[in-house]
Amino acid sequence: MIGPINTERLDKIVKALESRDFEARWVPDKETAHQVILGRIKTGDTVGVGGSISIRELKILDALKERGQTVYDHWDPGLSLEEVLKIRKLQMQSDLFLSGTNALISDGRLVNIDGIGNRVASMIFGPERVILVAGINKIVETLDAAFYRIKNVASPPNARRLSISTPCAKTGRCMDCRSPQRICRAVTILEWRPALTKIFVLIVNEPLGY
Repeated sequence: MIGPINTERLDKIVKALESRDFEARWVPDKETAHQVILGRIKTGDTVGVGGSISIRELKILDALKERGQTVYDHWDPGLSLEEVLKIRKLQMQSDLFLSGTNALISDGRLVNIDGIGNRVASMIFGPERVILVAGINKIVETLDAAFYRIKNVASPPNARRLSISTPCAKTGRCMDCRSPQRICRAVTILEWRPALTKIFVLIVNEPLGY
C-alpha cells in the first residue's frame, strides 16, 4: 500500500498544475476531499460522472443524490444499453463533470485512456466546470511512466471489473491486444487546461482507485 507522500512534493505538483492554467490543491485524506468537492457543487447543478472508481470511493454520488441533485451516472443499476448511451451524452452537457484521472505527471500533465471516450471528451469540452481527483497512486514522473501505469496497473483490474476477456485481464499486464473488447482506445494528454473548460484538480494524499 502506498503511504502519504511528502507535502513539499505535493505543493510542487500543485504549482506545476497552476503553471498550466489548472486550478489545483491537495488535501490530506478522503474525508476532506469529500467535503471540498461537495462545497464546490452548486445547488441546482446537473452533475455528470465518468466511469471512475476514485469518485465512488469518495462517496460523493450518494451525498449528491441525497440532496436532490441531478446526477448523470451510467453505472446506475438496471439501465438498458439505450439509457446508458443517453446518460453518457448527457454527461457531456452537464453543468459540472466529476472524474478521476489515470495518471498525473508531476510536471502538471494529465494522461487518460478510454475505451468509449465519453469520459475524456467530457473532461475537455462540454461541461463548463470539471473536477478531477487524483490519489497519490496516480502520480508519476514521466510520460512513459504514465502510460506504463495506465496499461499495466490500471487497465487489467478495470477489465476484470467489467468482466471483459482481454489478454490483460488474464495476464495482469498489457499485451497491446487487438481484441474487439480492448478498453485502451482513446488517449488524451492535457498539456494545459482546455481554453473553455474550468478544471479543478484535487490531489488526495491517499491512494484512490486503480
